[in-house]
Amino acid sequence: MLVMMLCLALLSVMVLAVQAPAQSVRQGSGPAEATQAPSNSQTPDSAPSDSTAIAPLDPADVEAWLDGFFPYALERGRIAGAVVVVVQGDQAILSKGYGYSDVESQRRVDPQTTMFRPGSVSKLLTWTAVMQQVEAGKLDLDRDVNDYLDFKIPPYEGKPITLRQIMTHSAGFEESMRHLISADPAAAMDLGDLVKEALPQRVFAPGTTPAYSNYATALAGYIVQRVSGVPFDDYIDQRIFTPLKMNHSTFRQPLPKRFERFMSKGYSTSTEAAKPYEIVIPGPAGALASSGADMGRFMIAHLQGGGPLLSAETTRQMHDFRAPALGPLNTMALGFYEQRVNGRRAIAHGGDTEWFHSDLWLFPEEGVGVYVSLNSNGINAAPHAIRGALLHKFADRYLPGEDSYTPIDEQTARQHAALVAGHYVSSRGAFTNFMSVLNLLSPTEVIATPDGTISIPALDAIASGPREWIEVEPYVWRDRETGERVAAEVKDGKVTRLSMDVMSPFTVLQPASFGENPAWLLPALFAALAIVLLAALAWPIRALVRRHYGSEFPLQGTHRLVYRLTRVFAWLILAALACWIILITTFMGDIGAIGGPLDDMIMLVRILCPLASIGLTITAAYHLFLSFRDGRAWTMKLGALLLLLAGLVFLWVTFRFHIYGFGMVY
Repeated sequence: MLVMMLCLALLSVMVLAVQAPAQSVRQGSGPAEATQAPSNSQTPDSAPSDSTAIAPLDPADVEAWLDGFFPYALERGRIAGAVVVVVQGDQAILSKGYGYSDVESQRRVDPQTTMFRPGSVSKLLTWTAVMQQVEAGKLDLDRDVNDYLDFKIPPYEGKPITLRQIMTHSAGFEESMRHLISADPAAAMDLGDLVKEALPQRVFAPGTTPAYSNYATALAGYIVQRVSGVPFDDYIDQRIFTPLKMNHSTFRQPLPKRFERFMSKGYSTSTEAAKPYEIVIPGPAGALASSGADMGRFMIAHLQGGGPLLSAETTRQMHDFRAPALGPLNTMALGFYEQRVNGRRAIAHGGDTEWFHSDLWLFPEEGVGVYVSLNSNGINAAPHAIRGALLHKFADRYLPGEDSYTPIDEQTARQHAALVAGHYVSSRGAFTNFMSVLNLLSPTEVIATPDGTISIPALDAIASGPREWIEVEPYVWRDRETGERVAAEVKDGKVTRLSMDVMSPFTVLQPASFGENPAWLLPALFAALAIVLLAALAWPIRALVRRHYGSEFPLQGTHRLVYRLTRVFAWLILAALACWIILITTFMGDIGAIGGPLDDMIMLVRILCPLASIGLTITAAYHLFLSFRDGRAWTMKLGALLLLLAGLVFLWVTFRFHIYGFGMVY
């Protein structure tokens, strides 16, 4: 079970250390030189800014700046290609492709026609469709969504959910992975069938806890389909793509043949073979394929008061709404989430499939939008670092602003850092099924440093450089480089929630309870596995040694049977472990395998784990009792005790993290 959980943790680190050059190309221009992106300096008491001069936001300057950023970034990150679009007002300042959309054929990225998969950026089109139906009077954001459905979502604590809660990721659903993404075209599901079959549990009261949900977005798309009377894909074609002349965009899956020649390949790294076209099963949540130029048109529509899509009033309602937030941190608008840089408010959305990684930022007050998409995982979480660095450095250059702060006194900072230090569990995750084991393997750790700052290694791993979190007001920390913040909610001297600007709109972190805290549970699990492995292997080895020397086994009768049963259950635990390894190896080769092809294996391990852990605990306890009753040697008593403790650890993990049962919604 331990190796299984370690393998699951590795799913979030899909990077391989290989190398290939990447070049940039603009339609009609030659490749640019690979130079390092410029960096801006800052003073300790202010966020990044270029107070001495504001660079002109014109095509020549933006292109020169991007040419200094992207070639080096793509080559260093082993990323095959990228597209970036900058808009201002009602026009595109620059649309440019870098690198290759097809490495094998050396086909370069064309920003006008090359289609990328923007992942969850797709949600912005779904939310726009919802607001169109609100504007038409067919939807009410604050009405029970059951009124629009042909099936019933059970209430949670007597409360229904609303579209406003869905659009702000506060409907309270746990995350679902079974019907998420696949390389198999046959995995595509009818939207109505999906939302009924994949309905996840609700684990938070509606409107109380940001918890990102792909399922909830698919549900919103289904509601649009029902109230409009038009299938969702047709609706997006007719009501969004056609008015905006987004001629290289589609939600349809598998990819229609007319788009195949425009579609960028997806890659693990730029020297590996291309991957199959991904099927995002909750389509409204992430199935979009679109060119950079088309995404520019979508940004312009939103910056121009809704353009042909929405009225100015509805657009303002969508952009300006602010859901309740954790302290001063960023929060959700309606569908967009806030991001702040240099004292300016942006509304944004990021997106990731297995192979594509994207971001879209709008600065409504300035009338500026930026979109970037990359077609490879690269190495060392390069897409995340590139996206973050690009957007912050772009703002430093073209949208600077002073945002001063003053660190609090060092003694208080040390006390507060010590209080928040520990392990946290994300509100975005599974809580009622076996996938909740990820909460054990992938918690966020906050570390208090001797100088009164805090460290969050998980954020460093996806940033362009290490972060330094300085406390600037009680329980609010600021990164010296980017100006992003971390904040904690403290009640009665205890941290109840913590989050950070990059995720606070849709995810909060809660302190890991004692029963699931990896600080003690992971070492205990390692020790339990070592004990079981030793007991299982020692059984046949000792038998061979006794046979060689003609020795009698010291136990007889019932005690002998119980002893052997402890070893049988130890081997069953190792068998369950082997099944998990096979399961995860297959899953890592095709993430979509968890949505059907691996169902039998998943069922098997959820039978083996409780059977083995319960059996080992009971037989080890009886073995310990008999060892004391019969006055056996202290070594046998110790062995029985250790086996009992190991069994209790496995038993705890099995039931605490729901590694049992027959339900197939996870």
